[in-house]
Amino acid sequence: MDLAPFFADLDAQPWAAYQHAYGSAADVPDCLRALADEDEERAGEALGELYGSILHQGSVYEATAHAVPYLARLAGAGFRTAEVLGLLGGIAQGGADEGESDEAACRRAVTAQLPLLLASSEDEDASVRQAAVWAAAMTGATDQVYPALRSRFRTEEEPLVRAELLGGLAHLDPEGTAGLAAGAIGPDGPGELRVAALLACVDAGVPWTDEHHRTMLDLLPADDLVAGRIDLDRNEPLQYMVSELLLRDTDADRDAVYGILDAALRSERPGIRAEALWAAESACQISRSAPDRLAGPLVATVLGDPTRAGQTLSLLRLLGRRAAAVAPALAELAEAGGDLADQALEALVVVDPERAVPILARDLENRPRALAAACGGPLATAPTVPFDAGLLGAVRARLAAPEKLRDNEPFRYAALLESWGSGAAPALPELGAALPAFPQPMAGALAAVCPPEHSGATGGLLRRAARTGPPEARLAAARAVWQLTDDTGPLLTVLAAQLTGDGSRVREAATAAAELGPRAAELAPALMAAASSPGASRVIPHLDADVAIAEALWRITGRAEEPLRLLAGVLGETELSWIRWTLVRAARVAARLGDLGRPLVPALEALLTDPLHTPAAVLALHRIAPGTPDVRTAAGLLLDSAEEDADAATALEALLALGPDALTEDHGRRLAALAERDLRVTASGVETTIATTDDRLRERAREVLRALGAGPAVSEA
Repeated sequence: MDLAPFFADLDAQPWAAYQHAYGSAADVPDCLRALADEDEERAGEALGELYGSILHQGSVYEATAHAVPYLARLAGAGFRTAEVLGLLGGIAQGGADEGESDEAACRRAVTAQLPLLLASSEDEDASVRQAAVWAAAMTGATDQVYPALRSRFRTEEEPLVRAELLGGLAHLDPEGTAGLAAGAIGPDGPGELRVAALLACVDAGVPWTDEHHRTMLDLLPADDLVAGRIDLDRNEPLQYMVSELLLRDTDADRDAVYGILDAALRSERPGIRAEALWAAESACQISRSAPDRLAGPLVATVLGDPTRAGQTLSLLRLLGRRAAAVAPALAELAEAGGDLADQALEALVVVDPERAVPILARDLENRPRALAAACGGPLATAPTVPFDAGLLGAVRARLAAPEKLRDNEPFRYAALLESWGSGAAPALPELGAALPAFPQPMAGALAAVCPPEHSGATGGLLRRAARTGPPEARLAAARAVWQLTDDTGPLLTVLAAQLTGDGSRVREAATAAAELGPRAAELAPALMAAASSPGASRVIPHLDADVAIAEALWRITGRAEEPLRLLAGVLGETELSWIRWTLVRAARVAARLGDLGRPLVPALEALLTDPLHTPAAVLALHRIAPGTPDVRTAAGLLLDSAEEDADAATALEALLALGPDALTEDHGRRLAALAERDLRVTASGVETTIATTDDRLRERAREVLRALGAGPAVSEA
């Protein structure tokens, strides 16, 4: 290829006017130019930069589509062909089939290069053939690509390319490829092809058979068999199979999954057990029955060989008390030193907290993971261990030397002591000593553990902290004074000062003022002055602060005029997709206004089109304008939201508020399914908390079901 006209054409494009992940795409020509450089290192760096800018974490942009023809010309001329074709496939994968979006433009641009891609599938270089067939399949152009790949599959001999071909065919037409896949899972074929065939059978939805079961077990450990594949969606075959079969949500598929996991977890081969443990964790995130079904084989594995306990720690935490039988093995592992012992103790805290506490107390300083688990996880919101005098003593010893505390220790100790209440009163001296260094966490703990006879001295400490402590900690100290002594003076002083701050500090102050109610009447003018200006350019902190101010003014004054104005301003920002949870909070505050919130009805009705907003909007409308919408329509919308994991907890709260007359027979069945189905409703959030969050949601759904079932009989729609 004559590069001179190529570069001239490249430079003639208005790249600076195009956008990619980091803004202007003015740097794209230099990256494309570097791909043709003889310096392999420079070309490799350029390819990495293009992945970061025009295909950032799988997302495509305006500049991406404009870059595609130049990438194709470079690949066709032999410049890093396999890698560039892989980039083109990623761009097609991140694209869309219809519309005028950047995504649709990108897929069209790659589809226009199908002559190059299909020709490259016949290349002498196996890596080029592999990248070409994957990229061609990602275009989704089934009519053009499927026959070509099927024909190529008949003649291709390289196992990895055959596997990519079969995967591409299954992507384009899963059902049409099922027969081809079934013929490729036999024991005579290469492992790379057999595992691709097995996954193609899963994608095609064919019933799982004994042959599939034997093949899966025969291929384990299977991760290495897909290590060379470009298809990263299936780069952990056992985990993928487990997830996809569980999502079919049938008893037969669940039995198949747990049969395979049972056998794999008991395997003598470490590689198989490792893949099975990861797949089992995924099962626990998807299926409510998984922890019970997996407890047996996992416990048997550990009891049969206690040295395996260290490999199972992550899964044991998910199983919790179901794995109580392995507590002695965990305790023995936890008694040792080092990170593995800390991880074992972290698991023991969940499996058998009573057994874990004495071990934790003996070496508190060196057990950060176990301490985090005992104190309620990353946010230290719900400590899980019972009161223990030995642990209290260990905490006191750490607090006595506040200069030695590390990372989140102060917050964890404060949360733990607060959960014990007056039982932790002996720690008052140490909490007081730590207050100057860590006023924010220690203030609340002091108020929570202080018995009445010490309230005077403790209140004095907190008052000084509220006056002279760091500005960001004075609110915590002043609130603690109020909680301990009912004296609102320090809190009102701090709030008045904080209301002159920025958005997040204003929101914090307004929230505290709302808790005081009418006792914060003197703050009403400052609250109104702290609200954002109409028409100003506002970001989330401003809008969140306005919502908090609206609630505070309503609870303090009982007058609706200013809260209505503020809430209307926030609810009117529906074009800002990034304020979705702010709108939920605004709807919840609107519900407090009752009948006085009627001017907000149109704005609240507009929220009903978004499943995330629906629960809070229905709750508000029910309290402001009952019957808007009618209760059965509202119940259907709420169930839609809950089933989509869109603020499901509020959806259940709103269903309860609507009452039994809102439920048709179909609604009742759907609510029962939320409570009793096997697939988890909660599917998003912090990975380590999905299962426990869903367990709580299931119990709440059962409570709502019982409460609504106690009223009039559910009627036909």
